[in-house]
Amino acid sequence: MKRVKIIVAYDGTNYCGWQVQPNGITIESVLNHHLSELLGEEIHVIGASRTDSGVHADGNVAVFDTSARMPAERISYALNTRLPQDIRIQDSCEVPSDFHPRFQRTVKTYEYRICSRKFPDPCSRLYSLFYYWELDVEQMKKAAAYLVGEHDFTSFCTKKEEVTNCVRTIYSLDVEKTGDQIVLRIRGNGFLYNMVRIITGTLLRVGGGLIKPEQIPEILAAQDRSAAAETAPAHGLKLVKIEYPDYERR
Repeated sequence: MKRVKIIVAYDGTNYCGWQVQPNGITIESVLNHHLSELLGEEIHVIGASRTDSGVHADGNVAVFDTSARMPAERISYALNTRLPQDIRIQDSCEVPSDFHPRFQRTVKTYEYRICSRKFPDPCSRLYSLFYYWELDVEQMKKAAAYLVGEHDFTSFCTKKEEVTNCVRTIYSLDVEKTGDQIVLRIRGNGFLYNMVRIITGTLLRVGGGLIKPEQIPEILAAQDRSAAAETAPAHGLKLVKIEYPDYERR
């Protein structure tokens, strides 16, 4: 028996998120099905990030155990011949049996894309949020700076009963504009449910002049979801990569 780690890229448009659900097709269910057929045994992958419906990824991470003789590094090639075109494995390798994609120190990077222009761009409609109001990117940058560091992000998450600690650390939060494209790139040690999308919704309010950058510390201190702005739509969000500093050093 060996444990195999895969890096998964996908267009989340046609899926009900990552996690298996009874009433919809998910990334996890598609991987389980095709891996089981490929390896001739029942496979259940364990994902690092259970992305929501419509969210995309360049580098989500998953592991599974198999007794198949196929070398781990060949599984990516064989699996890609079976998967639909909107899911592709970027790498596969064998990892220690105690490697778990969620229960160890990670650094996650997300991007949220905003298309800020007079009229929508049909070619980017599935991968960025169209926003027709003019946005002050410099004000958004000032507000983003208040979110960097270790904070209680209760105001910036949709509460789940099983989550009792809302303290997270954001290592960087950059806001960059190129032409009509604005990209929020956020890197941290972990993210609460809807956290990136609520941060994006709040920064959009700042860019539109409805919230001042100096109000961000007050929103954090409130520890109340109603203090922050609305949750930005899922389709503008992409999981860029997940790093495992301890494992990579080892």
